Amino acid sequence: MSRAPASTPRAPAAPAAATGTTAPATATTPTSAIVPPPLDATRLRRVGRQLGSNPAAVFEADDGSRYYIKTLDTPAHARNEWLAAQLYRLAGAPTLDYVQTLSPDEIATVFVPLDKKTIAQLDEAERREAQRWLGVHAWTANWDAAGFNGDNQGVAGGRVLTLDVGGALEFRALGDPKGSAFGTTVGELDSLRADPDNRHARRLFGDMSEDDLRAAIRVVTAIPDDAIRAVVRDCGGREALADKLVARKADMAARLAAA
Repeated sequence: MSRAPASTPRAPAAPAAATGTTAPATATTPTSAIVPPPLDATRLRRVGRQLGSNPAAVFEADDGSRYYIKTLDTPAHARNEWLAAQLYRLAGAPTLDYVQTLSPDEIATVFVPLDKKTIAQLDEAERREAQRWLGVHAWTANWDAAGFNGDNQGVAGGRVLTLDVGGALEFRALGDPKGSAFGTTVGELDSLRADPDNRHARRLFGDMSEDDLRAAIRVVTAIPDDAIRAVVRDCGGREALADKLVARKADMAARLAAA
């Protein structure tokens, strides 16, 4: 599992995918939005240290804007994280403001201070807000939703945010493929709430009521299949991954129907 940086970005502003494709349009993302050029870390000044478990640093541009840029083991892992962030965005789950990078093995986010950096610092209202997105974490198999040290949830500008989605979809946070452990059954609806080996997730999600759980599931089941497929396609993902995500959504819907 990876630690999120000690700061997090503002709300997304329609960046393009790390592969050079354009981010999918959503209700808040007009197709005519102007996409900024990708970040070239070699042209930025390094002004801060690595804050997580992946090689990374804080960089500053000539205009004073700052970015946290991680270098991952492979371009595939970077594409995976980019895609996960776009799926969170599609679902409406507040997360990092991901910015396109020139290097295919890098992931960049706009760097802003955090008001709160760990789950332990959240008050009760903030905990309940974070719980709203359990369905999204489960759907994307984000085993690292809470963070190894409880540091993948935080608050910036009064909003509760997921600070790192590097452990979602096909890769573990440090880059190992999940393989068959990422299937079409969404066991994460239970494991994120009850797995003793994922104690910070259990601390965050373990006391959710059945009504809260159903509401979290509905966040995902309300997403149109075509929208899921479009995001995966536009981010350079495989059709098989889109099929799996649609199947995982159907599994969650079946759980609702059986309740």
